[in-house]
Amino acid sequence: MVTSLLSIGTAVPPMRLAQPGLRDLFARQTGIDRRATRIIRGVFDRSAIDHRHTVIEELGGGIGAFVDDSGQLRSPTTGERNAVYRREAPPLFAAAAADALVRSGFAASEVTHVVTASCTGLFAPGPDFRLVKDLGIPASAERYHLGFMGCAAAFPALRAATRISDAQPGSVVLVACAELCSLHVRSSDDPEQIVASAVFADGAAAAVVSSAPARTPAPALEVGTFSTAITSEGESAMDWSVGDRGFDMILTAEVPRIVGREIREVVGVSLDGDGEAGAVDAWAVHPGGRSVLDRVQSGLGLPDAAMTDSRAVLREFGNMSSATVLFILRRILDDDALPDAARVAGLCFGPGLTVETAHFTLRRGMP
Repeated sequence: MVTSLLSIGTAVPPMRLAQPGLRDLFARQTGIDRRATRIIRGVFDRSAIDHRHTVIEELGGGIGAFVDDSGQLRSPTTGERNAVYRREAPPLFAAAAADALVRSGFAASEVTHVVTASCTGLFAPGPDFRLVKDLGIPASAERYHLGFMGCAAAFPALRAATRISDAQPGSVVLVACAELCSLHVRSSDDPEQIVASAVFADGAAAAVVSSAPARTPAPALEVGTFSTAITSEGESAMDWSVGDRGFDMILTAEVPRIVGREIREVVGVSLDGDGEAGAVDAWAVHPGGRSVLDRVQSGLGLPDAAMTDSRAVLREFGNMSSATVLFILRRILDDDALPDAARVAGLCFGPGLTVETAHFTLRRGMP
């Protein structure tokens, strides 16, 4: 049997924040001078993001562990932030996974393997263990967790699921990614930190990958090839480390420039040797930010229509790190205008700079 991505489920926290409100919150923090205010307003207003979701309700107004009674951002310790992750991440993992299972037609009791990914918190027993307990997955299901791989982690997770399904026909692999990026929010006049504050958000997505016969006639993505590459420079341009006041994110202006310079060569090699980006019918490009999407589009010579799904997810949800590309693939699965056998290509970017690609074929009316 061919291994396919049968379904995708998504979940976001209920608190939905408008980008202008977040912009004003960061601009009115103590210690933000006129120069930093101009940078904040410029970065937020040019982000191409309308809304983002967060588990930190007080960011939408009110007082809590992250915002004081004068509207100033507090600075919780890493331990305090991680405690929120341990409480809030498992329900998001479970909600996205349950949605994916319902859409696939498989029951939790039929899952044979679990692969989870996250880089915004950590605990043990981890998200993979909690999914088994929370959804009623058999205790004998094999579990794997990919940590700290950043925004690109969904494709290594799908790649691992595909290898498992190919090697063990009939396997039902549940892949789940959840990120609570907003837990590491902080006030700063550093342009790199301002960019991170302007784009990152919270959300979860899950997929059912299997070589077993499909249970529903819904569209599915037949899994093709994967590739991974490290750009010739950029190791320090995207960095994610554990600090005393949360995880420290470095996201420099060099990231989109490096992506723009090297994306054609990377993608050309990954397109089964034909090197023709135009042969792809639908693109799922991780929206690390508006400028990253702009550089990918210009670097590959893609029309505006090719970026529609990626830009829509950025606009509606922001950058949810590893979960984001699955939101885009969900839109592609739901697109009735795409024909059977449509070629789908995905691109993700992570620390390194690492470029992950994945290729799929849309299948309609699977038996």
